[in-house]
Amino acid sequence: MVKRIGLILMAMAGGLALAGCTTAIAPVEVTRFHAGEPVPQSGGFLVEPAAELGRDDSIEFRTFAGAVSQEMQRIGFTDEAGRQTVAPSEYVVLIRYDRDVRSPYAASGSGSPVSVGVGGSTGSYGSGLGLGIGINLSGKPKDIVTTRLSVQIRRRSDSKAIWEGRAETSAKVGAPASQPGLAAPKLAAALFGGYPGRSGETITVK
Repeated sequence: MVKRIGLILMAMAGGLALAGCTTAIAPVEVTRFHAGEPVPQSGGFLVEPAAELGRDDSIEFRTFAGAVSQEMQRIGFTDEAGRQTVAPSEYVVLIRYDRDVRSPYAASGSGSPVSVGVGGSTGSYGSGLGLGIGINLSGKPKDIVTTRLSVQIRRRSDSKAIWEGRAETSAKVGAPASQPGLAAPKLAAALFGGYPGRSGETITVK
């Protein structure tokens, strides 16, 4: 009997591990806008923080700026950061980013308490096997981190915005996808995928 219980517990643990490995990465919601004129596919650019961010030289800014720069270069633009150029870049790319943390109750709109640290139901697993073994697999649901990235490409000569877009994704606190190092390239890739995209259309990128 003890041996049988041990085998069942091992199978359960393996199933949970497998479920964790196959959990889908959260999708990214993307919206883009551009004027009716042809959107450029090339030209020199510099990435700068949006005005409200002020002078930003943080690691987080460099992470998002690097991700955006990589996608811009993939499309055909040229990053002029660090280059010895006489004239300023043709385009300036303004980026904004933010992250917020909220209770999963607030995200689901279930009406359950939204106070952090409150909630979580109890239960048992395995009773259907006829063994009467109670294993509590519940706990306090982890908070949700939502990361957003907004990008605006402006023509430097007249400061006209020729393209802009925003993207956001969510992940549980502590999950790899909630870290800026993984969220930034994921958001940038979704934002510039199929550039310039349909103006005003909101899509979900998996």
